[in-house]
Amino acid sequence: MKESLIKLTILLCSIFTVLPYANAQGGIALGSTRVIYPAGSKQVSLSVNNSSRHERYLINSWVSDQHDKKSKDFIVTPPLFVSEPSQENTLRIMYIGHALPTERESLFYLNVKAIPSVNRESVENKNVLQLAILSRIKLFVRPPTLAFPAGDAAKQLRFIRRGATLKIRNPSPYYLTLVNLKSGSLALPSRMVAPESTITLPMPASSTGDITYQTINDYGALTASMKGVMQ
Repeated sequence: MKESLIKLTILLCSIFTVLPYANAQGGIALGSTRVIYPAGSKQVSLSVNNSSRHERYLINSWVSDQHDKKSKDFIVTPPLFVSEPSQENTLRIMYIGHALPTERESLFYLNVKAIPSVNRESVENKNVLQLAILSRIKLFVRPPTLAFPAGDAAKQLRFIRRGATLKIRNPSPYYLTLVNLKSGSLALPSRMVAPESTITLPMPASSTGDITYQTINDYGALTASMKGVMQ
């Protein structure tokens, strides 16, 4: 009795960076690691590049909220298309929802799933592992009337040490992602701090030294290392 064809789809999520999909000859990559949507704009665009010389991919895209629920406030077009080898396509993202807060950013996620094509003749009567890769990047809706530019937000962070904890306060209207966060030589976990919010991290009470950190800018690059202002 011939074995039936087994197709297994594995979804992998990328948060801070977008990596090419596993393929020796290339694969799918997004044109940015985050999307900034100026509030009031009709649309923003994001490129989707297929660097493979041979593979075709079925691309499915949508926007979700912070609870991973598909958002009805955005239209992504085309929502479904085939990316041909060595081809660049463009996604257009449009906000059609109700008015969002005007005093701070709002956070959503853009999801782009790529499913490689399968030659049915080559896999007939064989067990096949088919990889579908999901890239998930941050989408920030940014009001035009914020008090200062995004590039100045990282300097607004304030740090409070209390015993075995470190509180990080973000008084700015921007979402800030902290990386390479350290207390002296002790590495602390990377975290994102929402606008006008405070997070708490565990930290050994014996830890000494300055708090240093970097953030990720609008282009996905790291800012210069900064020394934390203590309160």
